[in-house]
Amino acid sequence: MQNKFLVFVVGMLVSIHLFAVDLNTASLKELSSLKGIGSSTAQKIIKYRSEHKFSSVEELMKVKGIGQKKFEMIKKDLSI
Repeated sequence: MQNKFLVFVVGMLVSIHLFAVDLNTASLKELSSLKGIGSSTAQKIIKYRSEHKFSSVEELMKVKGIGQKKFEMIKKDLSI
């Protein structure tokens, strides 16, 4: 029973990572799908990454319009 639970937990963690939005490759549509991110902010993210590759998800807060509160809402959905 414990093995099945462990497999379930590991599967959930892997699936979360697989469906996370990659800040360095996500399309405008993918970025806009994040809670609180509209097309205008998604375009700012794309502009930022064209000049600076994201090295951490926390770096997203350097994009105008992404503060600590918004970042905290979406950080679980992000990857690099």
